[in-house]
Amino acid sequence: MASEESPLLATRDGVTPETIYDRFRPGQKRWIVFVVSLVGVLPMFVQATFVPSIPQIAKDLNSTHAVVSLGFSLSIFATAVGALVWAAYSSFYGRRLMYLWGMPFLCMGSCGVAMSTSLWSLLFWRFVQTFGCSGGMSLGAGVIGDIYKLEERGTGIGIFFGATLLGFAVAPGAAAQYWSWRNLHYSLGVWGLLEMLLIYLSLPETSHPGVMGIEKVTAKRRFNIAWVNPLSSLWLLRSPNLLATTLAAGLVIVSDYILLVPIAYTIGVRYGITNEAVIGACFLPTGLGNFIGAPISGRLSDIVVRKLRVQRKGVWYPEDRLRATWIGGLIMVPLSIVTSGLVTTYVGGPIGLSLNLLCLFINGMGVDFVVAPVASYNVDVVHSRSAEITAAYAATRSVIVSVATALVIPSIERIGVAWTDIIAAILALVGQGLIFLTIRYGDHMRASVDVGF
Repeated sequence: MASEESPLLATRDGVTPETIYDRFRPGQKRWIVFVVSLVGVLPMFVQATFVPSIPQIAKDLNSTHAVVSLGFSLSIFATAVGALVWAAYSSFYGRRLMYLWGMPFLCMGSCGVAMSTSLWSLLFWRFVQTFGCSGGMSLGAGVIGDIYKLEERGTGIGIFFGATLLGFAVAPGAAAQYWSWRNLHYSLGVWGLLEMLLIYLSLPETSHPGVMGIEKVTAKRRFNIAWVNPLSSLWLLRSPNLLATTLAAGLVIVSDYILLVPIAYTIGVRYGITNEAVIGACFLPTGLGNFIGAPISGRLSDIVVRKLRVQRKGVWYPEDRLRATWIGGLIMVPLSIVTSGLVTTYVGGPIGLSLNLLCLFINGMGVDFVVAPVASYNVDVVHSRSAEITAAYAATRSVIVSVATALVIPSIERIGVAWTDIIAAILALVGQGLIFLTIRYGDHMRASVDVGF
């Protein structure tokens, strides 16, 4: 079969496969993961803080909730576009520079949102704001793929994903209830400015020597901005195994959004919760589950890779990592979302609310038991374009999530919470079926289309 080191990390510029991951000391690597995780939290935070603020914004701009909610859909679209752009250019200019280029867009967009006096200006600056920070996920995965070798990569990406997904869960709540939405976006601009300073002072370039396009350009042309096709990242998904795992992760993560986005209409209405801060606090169990589940699943996937590699006497199958998804994709996610739907429908009072919060926690863990190993697998397969495949995954996920969030409330109104959640559980199981097929036929799938493995 294969060793990651042979096809992907041939000796270049005097750097051998054995030393390319030793350029940074362990302490430096932990600091790099901390910095990129902090940046990765921001796009999730920017998305999630908008939802509880919709009533305030609609009142302030003399508009309706439905119209203002377009800002949330627009942010999902901007995230997809931005992730593709920043990832594509990071392969040419490097990770660090793309972080530094993105943050000014975030700062300007945040101030623009805060100063908006009309719906159109709000939507325009909302797009700029989300576009600027949208590289946090894809660039972060690329950085971790740059600094950690195969047997350590799952743990690093697990920690990163746990931190970033925590941002979506902790963002809503008290700020929307007790603080002006304009001040909230001013604070996001300040946050972006501080992160830009932190990146400039402490984040080194992590791309492997000799792989950046700028290194192949003559000195006279280095100040010309190169054209890089941002859609080239999506072309990686012509690989059937990468497409299958990306769709699988998207179908699983939908369960998070189906539980959280309509929470005011499900748990809030069922248990008489009207305070926005308390509604926002209901997001916390999912965030805690994400935060705990991602590093555990990442480490578990590393253990599976090492164990099976030893059993085969050094032979490595990338699909081994996907075996770590079973517990989350087959048990935790489908059972938690079905149970939540049934409890919301049939169990009232404090017991029902407590059981729902437990389901949110288990679902948060279960989702990351799938998402983190899949992200690591994608990086393993196209390691030289790790940021781009993560961007393609993020864009695909954004499309899937945007469709799901648009349909969830109409579905709840038409067929009820329980049946809506049962459908979400079935979709998660379909995703796990795609992962099973990838494990079973991974060799043939990778051989059918060459994307640089």
